[in-house]
Amino acid sequence: MGFGDLKSSSGLALLNDFLSARSYVEGYVPSQADVAVFDAISTPPSADLCHALRWYNHIKSYQDQRDSLPGVKKPLGHYGPAGVADTTTVSTPASKDDDDDDIDLFGSDDEEDAEAEKLKEQRLAEYAAKKSKKPTLIAKSSILLDVKPWDDETDMSKLEECVRSVQMDGLVWGQAKLVPVGYGIKKLQIGCVVEDDKVGTDILEEKITAFEDFVQSMDVAAFNKI
Repeated sequence: MGFGDLKSSSGLALLNDFLSARSYVEGYVPSQADVAVFDAISTPPSADLCHALRWYNHIKSYQDQRDSLPGVKKPLGHYGPAGVADTTTVSTPASKDDDDDDIDLFGSDDEEDAEAEKLKEQRLAEYAAKKSKKPTLIAKSSILLDVKPWDDETDMSKLEECVRSVQMDGLVWGQAKLVPVGYGIKKLQIGCVVEDDKVGTDILEEKITAFEDFVQSMDVAAFNKI
């Protein structure tokens, strides 16, 4: 397994495709696997590699905590899709006694090195092209929000109208209901479905609490991946 050269466009394309259906390189939380792959990338992925760029920015936010992330950091070739050769290590040159028996693809001959590199890039490009033809899985989440008013005199119909006026690409509002919280006060409980790459809870909270005449606060009551 492996991603190939993550400093090349073909390697980043493989990473982007690999992360199209995953949040992290391994498991469901940031780990040393993400650190190992992150360290192999020299520059942030381009905007068209949306899954890789989303993952890159997320892991970058853990830079101050990277040593405390779980797992054991392994060589880069231990991560990535199966069926792609690990090109991150260099084989030991064959001794002179073995020259007649073995063919060293990574020998000192410049012409052979160039040919081997060209073949490697071609195979990685073909693999990336094949994978890119498959439908991209869009990561979505179902979120249940609790929106609290200032007091029992708050117009809850107007509050819900304000919440539903928040419109963004990748956001779909669902059903809502009023839930008693005490002293005659009710909170608005409203569901929505979001595309993870486009909408997060932070931006939802920012936009909803901007209606400060009606909204005291917003909390996430439930968050589930779809």
